[in-house]
Amino acid sequence: MHAYRTHTCAALTKSQVGETVRLSGWVHNKRDHGGVLFVDLRDHYGITQIVADEDSAALPVLEKLKLESVVTIDGDVKARDGVAVNPNLPTGEIEVFARSVEVQSRAEDLPLIVNSAGDYPEETRLKYRFVDLRRERVHANIMLRNKVITSLRRRMIDQGFSEFQTPILGASSPEGARDYLVPSRLHPGRFYALPQAPQMFKQLLMVAGFDRYFQIAPCFRDEDLRADRSPEFYQLDFEMSFVTQEDVFQTIEPVLAGVFEEFANGKSVTAAGQFPRIPYAEALLKYGTDKPDLRNPLEISDVTAHFEKSGFGLFEKIVGGGGRVRVIPAPDTHEKSRKFFDEMNDWARREGFAGLGYVTRKGGEFGGPIAKNHGPEGMEKLYAELGLGENDGLFFAAGKEKDAAKLAGAARTRVADELGLVEQGCFKFCWIVDFPMFEYDDELKRVDFSHNPFSMPQGEMEALDNKDPLDILAWQYDIVCNGFELSSGAIRNHRPDIMYKAFEIAGYSREDVDANFSGMIEAFKLGAPPHGGSAPGIDRIVMLLADEPNIREVIAFPMNQRAQDLMMGAPSVVSPKQLRELSIRTVDQPKPDAPEATRVDRAGD
Repeated sequence: MHAYRTHTCAALTKSQVGETVRLSGWVHNKRDHGGVLFVDLRDHYGITQIVADEDSAALPVLEKLKLESVVTIDGDVKARDGVAVNPNLPTGEIEVFARSVEVQSRAEDLPLIVNSAGDYPEETRLKYRFVDLRRERVHANIMLRNKVITSLRRRMIDQGFSEFQTPILGASSPEGARDYLVPSRLHPGRFYALPQAPQMFKQLLMVAGFDRYFQIAPCFRDEDLRADRSPEFYQLDFEMSFVTQEDVFQTIEPVLAGVFEEFANGKSVTAAGQFPRIPYAEALLKYGTDKPDLRNPLEISDVTAHFEKSGFGLFEKIVGGGGRVRVIPAPDTHEKSRKFFDEMNDWARREGFAGLGYVTRKGGEFGGPIAKNHGPEGMEKLYAELGLGENDGLFFAAGKEKDAAKLAGAARTRVADELGLVEQGCFKFCWIVDFPMFEYDDELKRVDFSHNPFSMPQGEMEALDNKDPLDILAWQYDIVCNGFELSSGAIRNHRPDIMYKAFEIAGYSREDVDANFSGMIEAFKLGAPPHGGSAPGIDRIVMLLADEPNIREVIAFPMNQRAQDLMMGAPSVVSPKQLRELSIRTVDQPKPDAPEATRVDRAGD
């Protein structure tokens, strides 16, 4: 017999009744029925009920053990009585009568209870993550992650992609988010950077002649954290040569749709080949965001023209100053009290906006200050244009275009949530396309790149030479699902002349490009194919499939929101010897009220 087990804790059925078996696992739960002890023994695979009575030598040992102790049990498989059968367990028709027990490891008092779905502070869960991972929901999330990655890898290989690994230690880039830097011992004063993405390397693989690349790539960004963001994350990174934007779409849609269908657990999924293409400008207008949740049926409209000469002075002033008026319908709100509308206005103010105007309508009668000032005739005309009914309310977001769009987008989400309009049980995908190549930076007072500087502009050199930079669109695209951006991608700019010109428009000299992106630009001068790709985020995919609100729930060992590993104590202070070897001197940051002169340099000695 094997030293630890003949079966796992999910394997035994009625067909093994009468057999002598050996099981190993954790003591998940204990129930004392007065001389008879029932123990739920758990391993990675499942749970088996163990029984020990006064005839069992295992009874006195098991009685004294605390939960989560690890044991090996020898015993006989017996059928449960009919009333004792547990249909919720694969092993629910049997139990194992314990003949002997060997304690492999005794557990002390637990920081959190494994057999309970009760909530615990995140600090406790992350500090004792190895215990938290034993809990059913978290354990299932990590196994789901494993299955999703396996499925993605298989689907990419079936599409003709080859898996390669790119470097972890690379050069810092002036573009993008803040890098995590790694000091070099052999080159004092110089630093590697952990990759924010394998962007340049995967493009160089295309230049090197590999046609279709992918990897499950680790990426690192030193940025402020939130529920759907982690300092260390993984993405399905891929790149393809000799492709158009449509080729990329047709390649990756079956992969993503297939994975979601495989693990959707009954939820519907947008079919491959049917992902809507929504231009960036249209997304901002209709949804107030470039990450629209299409489960929400509400659409925003621009009604600025209705208030150019309106009786409502505030809106007239906003429109006269170049602002916009956007509206969000609130269907069938005739039975809602005035409090509902006032609370929406209060919410907008708490979010930092001036307020959210509204019009009520019940049985065709308009209510509220905006309706009173705009007049019944004006409101009828507005409602007719929007196709609204006699019992539909309307919310107004007015201000500078970006502010109005942002408020309207947030209000669209809140109104749909409050009214229960968001469709459940589905994953709705879309592409956001036609991103602007450039934007005007109000702070720097100049044109700059709006998204990805290495994307190919639509119209290529002709557009750069002849169009207003703010009118140039790029071959850039995002994949969005249920309001979450899963990836950004682009058809790349593979021509040095177009790259130099694009950077020139954004205020960078030829020398700047050569200095900051020397590896890329030199490669493109030696024969580069047209190419493009994307990189869907693994963590966000699993988060959606697991129906978790926080990305940390689907990462085995996540950091907290301050980018700390509470379990391992990272980041940590290192020894003076290590600092000397790296030619590093640390600087104590002054307290907020301390003068600059109180800073202390701590050399590595």
